[in-house]
Amino acid sequence: MTPSTPLGYDERLPLYQRLREEMLAKIAAGEWLPGAPIPTEAELTRLYGVAIGTVRKAVDTLVSEGLLLRSQGRGTFVRRPNFDASLARFFRQVNASGGREIPTSRILVKALQAPSAEVATALALPEGEQVLYLERLRMIEARTLFHEDIWLPASRFGALLDIEAEQFGELLYPLYEARCGQCIASARETLTVGAADEGTAKVLAIDSGAPVVNIERVALGYDRSPLEYRISRAAAEGFRYQIDIS
Repeated sequence: MTPSTPLGYDERLPLYQRLREEMLAKIAAGEWLPGAPIPTEAELTRLYGVAIGTVRKAVDTLVSEGLLLRSQGRGTFVRRPNFDASLARFFRQVNASGGREIPTSRILVKALQAPSAEVATALALPEGEQVLYLERLRMIEARTLFHEDIWLPASRFGALLDIEAEQFGELLYPLYEARCGQCIASARETLTVGAADEGTAKVLAIDSGAPVVNIERVALGYDRSPLEYRISRAAAEGFRYQIDIS
């Protein structure tokens, strides 16, 4: 059988791995959209001219990596992160009884700027590329819970410059997808505890030098390229970090 779409990539790779790379490229390019079904195993077999066992192994790999999701009786879908609240996936603020509290958002600053060395490294930026910087507050009942510094590659997120601060809404990731075509698939986070400087203390309404929780996040696209670098700071007193492990 002659495939209509020949497999590229390094021929030294196992065939299923080359197919996995081809499928991942379609997801990253937006040809296969988050929440939408991918072609059936039979269709992939015909499209690429490979055995069904190769297709299944490639799909299994992407499922295990969290990029695809099988639904019994419905097919296999590009996995969409849970945007009921991005906090629900990456972090959540809980009260003493375990109830979840979802903060509201407010953009303070939106600016195009040259990145620091730290930001350029985190986002793997080429030399000379600018970033879109956002300063954001997350609040509960007018009390500031998080102060956030967010950096995005300007080449991918320039469309956000045309949006007024009040139009950003509560969740950024759906906005990234709708306005810029950039989908967040996963994130890496590092938590540390430090002392509040004067600026942070003022924003969080705590004493200078009081302990703060720092949450450093690099959010990744489906092709694992870094799309967002974020540092969120919150007062350590009364802060409870909850994560589900399964």
